[in-house]
Amino acid sequence: MILQDYHMHTTYCDGADTTEEMILAAIEKGLTEVGISGHSHTAFDESYCMSSETTEIYRQELISLREKYAEQISVKIGLEMDFYSDESGERFDYTIGSVHYMMVPFDPAAGVPEGCLYEEAEPVSRVYIPVDETPQILRAAADAYFGGDLIALAEHFCLTAGGVAEKTGCDIIGHFDLITKFNEKGAMFDEADPRYIAAWKNAVDRLLPHDIPFEINTGAISKGYRSGPYPAAPIREYIREKGGRFILSSDSHRTETILFGFDTYESELI
Repeated sequence: MILQDYHMHTTYCDGADTTEEMILAAIEKGLTEVGISGHSHTAFDESYCMSSETTEIYRQELISLREKYAEQISVKIGLEMDFYSDESGERFDYTIGSVHYMMVPFDPAAGVPEGCLYEEAEPVSRVYIPVDETPQILRAAADAYFGGDLIALAEHFCLTAGGVAEKTGCDIIGHFDLITKFNEKGAMFDEADPRYIAAWKNAVDRLLPHDIPFEINTGAISKGYRSGPYPAAPIREYIREKGGRFILSSDSHRTETILFGFDTYESELI
């Protein structure tokens, strides 16, 4: 039985419970080791993440809690590093590299689709497309910047995801195919489309040489978005065939979902 969980969020970012409450719940569930992984700072969108100031407060609190509960559980201090984060992971025990946004150069004719974020920059300003907020945002972004082609939008996501290890220097690859969060039963695009398959295979092939584990992330199941974990079964099979490794993660945002679904998917770690 897997008794470690390294992907969870607290009230320091978009979680529902405090760091101490998450640690106490992990102890109650019998974990031998727990990792808290607050969302790293992204300057263009501070709505969900820790600020630069609170990141250090978070780290110091976890140092204190690690000492407080040392005889009951091993506490690891982590950070979920977004591809576009301006934070450093050097002060942390581990980092999870994740893609929560796609960036496109700003096109005045296309504008800023509803729900997307604008960043003025030289020589070209940027639009950031949130991947996991709503399907409406993704459709609007596809209409504005990808000619309405959701497969093209998914290809752009995969292009970004394939560089997450190099960009963040992470220790774990987070929810590799987050672009499918709202795609249960093909609600947005066909995951059997050869273009999408080629895109995710290319991304996996770029990540495998870094020899770091991919999450089997059950967070979207516990939240009711998906019937299976990230990444989807065909992607997991491809990673396994290519010699890649996995780690189970609950992506918990509340105490109740720590270890969620681990009993179902732990056999895939072998």
